[in-house]
Amino acid sequence: MDIVISLTAIIAILAVAVVYGADLVAAVVLRPVYAGVDDRTLVQAVGRGHYFGDRRMPVPGILGVVFTALTAICAFIARMPLPGALASAALLLLVIWLAMFVRISKPINVRLSAAAMADEVPADARALQDRWESIITLRAVIQGIAVLLLCLVLVFV
Repeated sequence: MDIVISLTAIIAILAVAVVYGADLVAAVVLRPVYAGVDDRTLVQAVGRGHYFGDRRMPVPGILGVVFTALTAICAFIARMPLPGALASAALLLLVIWLAMFVRISKPINVRLSAAAMADEVPADARALQDRWESIITLRAVIQGIAVLLLCLVLVFV
């Protein structure tokens, strides 16, 4: 069972790390880039980024959640409470991240994607981006802690 737990944790780590990396790049690199461009460029870059991201990022996101849950379940079945608790804590963080994404980020993604594809610039484009960015650092931290917790599972298996 140790091997199963390790494998599910590794797959979870790889999947969660994809989302963590995307959020981290957005928080550290893209935020100042978007602050320095005009609104039309902002809408085109951000909107098109969200258009593709919202279609491609659910795969690693779903895999990360599923394999984190499997890691927790397998650890508890194998009577390994510490790895089970670590994976469960990671799962809780991923659920919190998902709630933040669905409630705040996703609606903004949809609006800016639609505007970019229609070649429009909403009057509130900058305010939308500011709202999206207001949680990106927290989203990256949550994902980073989830990766760390999953790595710790491997230490204690």
